[in-house]
Parts: sequence; C-alpha cells; structure tokens
Amino acid sequence: MSVVCKSSWASWLFAVAMLLVVATAARELRAEEDFAHEPIMPGLDVPTFVESPATLFLWNSNRSISGGPPSRDEPLASDRPDFTESSTTVGRGVAQVELGYTFFSDVEGGVRTHSHSFPEMLWRIGMFADWFELRVAYNAGTGLAIAQPLGTFTASGSEDLYLGAKIGLTPQQGFLPEMALVPQMTIPTGSSALSAGKFLPGLNWLYGWDITDRLSCGGSTQMNKAVDDSGALYLEVAQSMTVGVGLTDRIGFYAEWFFLTHTAAIQAQTEHYLDGGFTFSVNYDLQLDIRAGIGLSEASDNYFAGTGLVRRF
Repeated sequence: MSVVCKSSWASWLFAVAMLLVVATAARELRAEEDFAHEPIMPGLDVPTFVESPATLFLWNSNRSISGGPPSRDEPLASDRPDFTESSTTVGRGVAQVELGYTFFSDVEGGVRTHSHSFPEMLWRIGMFADWFELRVAYNAGTGLAIAQPLGTFTASGSEDLYLGAKIGLTPQQGFLPEMALVPQMTIPTGSSALSAGKFLPGLNWLYGWDITDRLSCGGSTQMNKAVDDSGALYLEVAQSMTVGVGLTDRIGFYAEWFFLTHTAAIQAQTEHYLDGGFTFSVNYDLQLDIRAGIGLSEASDNYFAGTGLVRRF
C-alpha cells in the first residue's frame, strides 16, 4: 500500500510541475504576441507580428481553404467528449484545459466491475506556430470488482502521465480533409496498480470534414504500444468515426463508433463501442459536455457514461 501511495504522490507532483511549465510557456507566448502588436511610434499602429500558417502543408488544390485553429471570437474546438479527437490545433499562444469524469460498468464470467475515471485532465498548449500543440494529460481511477463468493477487490491510484504533440498537417480543401498527426507516449509515473511500468509510444492520425455549417464528420487511426494483464507488450490499433451536428448555435450532438484491436496480445481482445453525447457552449471559451456509450462485443465494457468541461485561456 505504501508503494502505491508514494507512486501516486510522485505522479501528482510531476503532473503539477509539468502543468506549471506549459502554463508559463503559454503565458510567455501570449506576452510576445501582444508585444508584437504594440505600435512602433505613438499614433502609428504598424504590427510587427507575422501570422504563422495554420497548418504545416497545403493540398495541391485550388479549392478554398477551411479549418485550422478557431479564432478568439469563435467557439473553441475540443478533443472531448468523443473518442475521436479534433483534427484542429488550439493555435499559437492559446492554452486549453479539458476535464471530465467517466463511469464504466461490466459483467463478465460472474464478476461485476465498476470503475471511475477522473479528472481526465488534458492541457493543450499552442506553441511556436499555429500548427504546433503541446499536450500533457493526467488521469486517475478507482476500480471495484465483485466476485461472489470470493469477495470484493479494489484498485485505485494514478495512471501513467501522457505527453504528446499535435501537428496540424493540412487544412480542408473541398473533399480533401483537414488532417493532424499526434506523436504521443505514456511515461511510467503512475501507481503500481495502474501503471504499465514501461514507456509506451504511439501515433494518432486525425482527419475531418466540415460538410455544412452544422454538419461535420471525422475519424482517427491510432497505433500504440500497450501491455496486457500478463505483462506482455503488444501493438494496440484503434479506429474511430464520428458525426457531429450543430443543433443550435450553442448545443451540439455527436454519434460515434470506435474499436480497439490488438496484435500479438496474449490476453487482450478486440473491443467495439457505440457512443453519443451533447456539448453546450456557455461562451466561446467554456464548453460543457455529457456522453454515454455501450459495448458491442463480448470483451467490451457493458456501458459507460460521463461528463466534462473545456476552458480556453
């Protein structure tokens, strides 16, 4: 028990230290941007700041360009609540935090499990250019397994710290999608009950289309190193597709399908899910959300439900 607590405290301290670093970096970037817009001489407003490109590349197309980071007079673009993350970065000088809670329930082989995931904290920091975003995530969880007549078993603590970078690759031009690439990894800082105990790298390819002003769709293809219950390393592949609908100027709805499959895994099995949810824009810089989903395969959790919020700074 002492090992779990020490590891949990260490991961908490490490997460807080990382958040302080990225928040300071974002503040410095915003300060530099504001300074660059100051007049060179009184009464002469000549901006010296040069806008960075919204994406790293452009399609070889003469179609009009859309997408890229939203401006401050537009609603924020979040990576939650769906499994499919946005193909848009937050933009240079912007800091955005995304938080949430999810409840999972499953019954398999006579064992009923309930688990809680929180705070699902993801910091997204726009740095260097509009197309580059630093990502730091921290999460913890508790799990309860009821196996009659053996009794009840619990596990709780911090999960491994997540580090990544989202790189905006292309804008949308006609039917050619907006795309982003996220090299990512988890660092073994979590408690012994929940940590993988290894550095696990991965890659997430994101793509999306705005079909109309109120209808959009997107998807993601992920490949991540993972560890199963036996301690064996394997490659986890995830695929998702989502459709989003703007019901009003403030309320959005999404429906999504995603699956997780595994190569050369000893114990892990393929999981399929169907989920949906709503978002509510309190203002351009604050969003609330709810979601729920069901498992479609035997290895999946029976259902999950959660809520969260997003704040842009």
